[in-house]
Amino acid sequence: MGSEPPSPPQVVEEGGEEEEEEMSGGEEVDSRAAPGRGSLLTRRGITLRVLLKDGLVEPGDGVLSIHYLGKKFVGDLLCDGKIRWVETGQIFNSPSAWATHCKRLVNPAKKSGCGWASVRYRGQKLVQYKTSWLHKYQPSAEMSLASEGEDEEMGEEEEEEGKAPVQAEERNRKGKPEQHEISLVQRRGDRDRVPVRYCTLGSRDSARDPHTLVELSAFSAINRFQPFNVAVSSNVLLLMDFHCHMTSSEVVGYLGGRWDTNTQLLTVLRAFPCRTRLADRDSAPAVEEEICQNLFMRGLSLVGWYHSHPRGPALPSLQDIDSQMDHQLRLQGSNNGFQPCLGIICGPYYHGNQGVASTITPFWVVPPPEQRPNDYGIPVAVEVTYVQDNFLTSDVLNEMMLLVEFYRAAPDLVQFTQLWSPDTTVLDKIKGSLSGHAPKDQAYSQILEHVYNQLSNAH
Repeated sequence: MGSEPPSPPQVVEEGGEEEEEEMSGGEEVDSRAAPGRGSLLTRRGITLRVLLKDGLVEPGDGVLSIHYLGKKFVGDLLCDGKIRWVETGQIFNSPSAWATHCKRLVNPAKKSGCGWASVRYRGQKLVQYKTSWLHKYQPSAEMSLASEGEDEEMGEEEEEEGKAPVQAEERNRKGKPEQHEISLVQRRGDRDRVPVRYCTLGSRDSARDPHTLVELSAFSAINRFQPFNVAVSSNVLLLMDFHCHMTSSEVVGYLGGRWDTNTQLLTVLRAFPCRTRLADRDSAPAVEEEICQNLFMRGLSLVGWYHSHPRGPALPSLQDIDSQMDHQLRLQGSNNGFQPCLGIICGPYYHGNQGVASTITPFWVVPPPEQRPNDYGIPVAVEVTYVQDNFLTSDVLNEMMLLVEFYRAAPDLVQFTQLWSPDTTVLDKIKGSLSGHAPKDQAYSQILEHVYNQLSNAH
């Protein structure tokens, strides 16, 4: 997504069947015509031009928005009923066309945009303005017409956006929740992403879903020894786990430490969360430059990276395998000297986890055999020694507070007061997960409680 608008603006027409069913807006229609002059408009026949003409909405800059899988898109409503995407200046003929285009940027497999259920005008879904129009100008319209397509649109949209459930205090007023009501994480998260075994993959196939999860192999299973030892600081795990719990979207960060060529020991001493959105390519270079400077000032080297699978198993996808291989090659450098790069996946909200603790999976990728260069790399589990720190550093505490501030206004900020299980809130789940990494000293427990209080006030 480029930041500079093209000139002249590109008019985009897409949206599949839903788009075709909408009026083109190319000719004026008397939307309040008596039945003798024409049939009633259905919900799909009402366009933004109709709503503009009858005064239910007004043109304006930045009045339209889409929230989809943690990403936000903003648009201007033009006088002719078209939509201008603020980020690129592209022009779209309808909400469906704009929604489909934006959603495909996030999820290329998306076939339609459910535009009227997805696009909001000043915070309220456009589908509600359709309903208002019908109530005002066609009160005699049959309910089947008034609700045409709405159930399908709203159902899909709630599944995609992951509507937050009723918060814990509201549930207490209504009684004990049913199992299917418990949480956003449980209702949306445990997706049917069944991991496959590496031996079933074969050669690379462009038609294969890059998000396919792959089971880890053991070094011994491929007749190898782990070529290095790894020690990871508990403060690294604590900060990484905290970062991954903050949002229902995927997050990423880097790992700093040292590589001892004599002992073949990789020591991971510091986590560096990327305080940026994955789709925000403009700010990513500045964030990465800041992390590089922090590494240099602390005398550390880049030794790995981490990312989250918020609601799924902590196993690498095909895309993760390729990314890990790229990182390994970059760290190796041009002198062909060996330096390992550790990948870590954190799965905070997967209900297949044992108890409240996140699943944390260190992994590495072995290149495919020379005789099969078109195969995927082989993801293998890395044995790690976890070293308990005696205290929380000021760096870690500062990073935790910066993360709270960064995600405070995010649309995908986790609702910490909602229920994770029938008797456990999400905040309690986070406390339980982090307690496995935190120093046992009471003083540090009190410091962490201050951070947790900031989380509670983040909404």
